[in-house]
Amino acid sequence: MECDEIEILLVEDNPTDAELTIRALKKKNLTNKLVWVKDGAEALDFLFTTGDYAERNTEDLPKLVLLDLRMPKVDGLEVLQKIKSDERTKKIPVVVLTSSKEDEDIVESYKLGVNSYVSKPVEFDEFTKAVSTLGLYWMLLNKPPE
Repeated sequence: MECDEIEILLVEDNPTDAELTIRALKKKNLTNKLVWVKDGAEALDFLFTTGDYAERNTEDLPKLVLLDLRMPKVDGLEVLQKIKSDERTKKIPVVVLTSSKEDEDIVESYKLGVNSYVSKPVEFDEFTKAVSTLGLYWMLLNKPPE
């Protein structure tokens, strides 16, 4: 897989968490085509080519969505539900990467079709290792359907 084929959509409203995530992925050379959106509404615009992203090619979908749950405008569960209920996007792997450890968030995420649910580690080194491992697995090891 060529590095320029990699595309990760990072949906994260916290700039510090986004920066840490991007830095961890960059260490593994997984940020060549990373797009960071700052809330759920922007994520939906990006994925479904509306709003500010109306000119984007609808065929150019990310290979992975890293999704926070607690966000302004549209929360992560609603974004997940829309991704997994649309024919165009339902096969995109979605990993919830959140500070929420609430059982109901975990259960609801899996009901909606999340591929993985990861609670953000508080420690910087653990956070970096978790994100790096996620990126490597989903971008290089996982075999998505054609």
